[in-house]
Amino acid sequence: MHKVLFVYILGAWFSAAAGNLNPLAQAENKDRQASEQKYIKVMVKRKPTDSDWTLRDTRTLDLLEGFQPGSKKMRCSKYGGRLDKKAEAKGFFYPRKIGDRWWLVDPKGNLFINIGVCGIRKGRSRISQKPAIEKFGTWRKWADFSTDLLVKYGFNGTGGWSDPHVLRATSHPLAYTLSWSFMGSFGKSKKLTRQEPGHLGYPDRCIPVFHPDFEKFCDDYAKMLTTTKEEPWLIGHFSDNELPVVSDMLDRSLRLDVSNPNLRYGCEAARIWLRKRKGKDAALPDITDADRQAFLGYAFDTYFRITTDAIRKYDSNHLCLGPRLHGRALRMPTIFRAAGKYLDVIAVNYYGAWGPDKKRMAMWAAESGRPFMITEFYAKGHDSGLPNVSGAGWLVPTQNDRAWFYQNFTLGLLESKSCVGWHWFKYRDNNPLDLSTDPSNRDSNKGIVSYQYEPYLAMLQQMKKLNDEVYPLIDYFNSR
Repeated sequence: MHKVLFVYILGAWFSAAAGNLNPLAQAENKDRQASEQKYIKVMVKRKPTDSDWTLRDTRTLDLLEGFQPGSKKMRCSKYGGRLDKKAEAKGFFYPRKIGDRWWLVDPKGNLFINIGVCGIRKGRSRISQKPAIEKFGTWRKWADFSTDLLVKYGFNGTGGWSDPHVLRATSHPLAYTLSWSFMGSFGKSKKLTRQEPGHLGYPDRCIPVFHPDFEKFCDDYAKMLTTTKEEPWLIGHFSDNELPVVSDMLDRSLRLDVSNPNLRYGCEAARIWLRKRKGKDAALPDITDADRQAFLGYAFDTYFRITTDAIRKYDSNHLCLGPRLHGRALRMPTIFRAAGKYLDVIAVNYYGAWGPDKKRMAMWAAESGRPFMITEFYAKGHDSGLPNVSGAGWLVPTQNDRAWFYQNFTLGLLESKSCVGWHWFKYRDNNPLDLSTDPSNRDSNKGIVSYQYEPYLAMLQQMKKLNDEVYPLIDYFNSR
């Protein structure tokens, strides 16, 4: 029996003993059938409270037809770009389309795919920092451990919510991104935000993008970017995190409380826009879905224009990656059309899919004309001992199954030809004792290490197999 299937069946057996899963014989029978179809089946749930596990078709590296892992040795630059494929060297990362495939180009001119992990940071609270202090003693040793681990298992970058300036001082510097909060900080300054799971909430899910103070605020806020303007290891900037995107933003804006001095601008902007579009004052029943989509595009075009202009005014060397689109936004062509006018690469936090949807990725590329980067995705292991209640990622039986999810997902990304990288969410498990975090990060197995910094080796070893083959896999998919 194929080693992938053998490991999977063992994982299913142990999980059945612990979690009342499907019997071994049933899993073995289904996997034997799956081997003939070039995939395995992994048992998944959305939440621990779901009554039944379901089986998902899962591609793995070892089962990829016609591909031989390890057959092609690839030499890489210090940034992680492939040395056998060149483009113009500009001293900083930039995107380039060659043929029908998008790439990033590293500062030395080598074609590059960003393989990163989010949340490599010390932690904000004392309880979060305590395990690192006890295990490593100094933050330099913590940083050395963290970057050494990433390099060992084939990662070449750090994603959002990381401490890149601490990590950059190690012997293994990595390409990195920076997370900012243009709209979030502005909303907080106007007392218009609240904490929701994973991101900030806004009044009736309407961002205050039409507030007359927003543009000046962004200009002042972006001055912080000058400190890294000449940094070659920096890929680019996230302008915000997971802004709300609702199809009826026009209706909601028209209902905003005009007595609130910080909300009335959104209502007034919607009325003016609608009057210009309709040629008259329109009542809510007269609004069509086409009107709603057009206004949504107008609102986010305004956001992308203002934030991108501010970023490029103070840092023209690095990429504008946007606000990490998520949820409903991923189904809306109007959002991607607006993003494509201003962003260099479109950041996407992708949940709710076992593998990336081909038609959806094709829509992103066609509407925007730009490449994308997946900046959050993950699965949680039932065998970790954590409750796994919080967070949007899938629940699977074992750490091996988490690795199969990773391989399945990233193979789909590489096949798309428009993806220039991905960031696993995240580095370290949630600490259930740390109640200072937002509600989506309380009790789950999201990390490649536990919250006591013990690596999940079974998962990491299979991640490495995929990571080490990224450039040969691109050649494989290009040839098909």
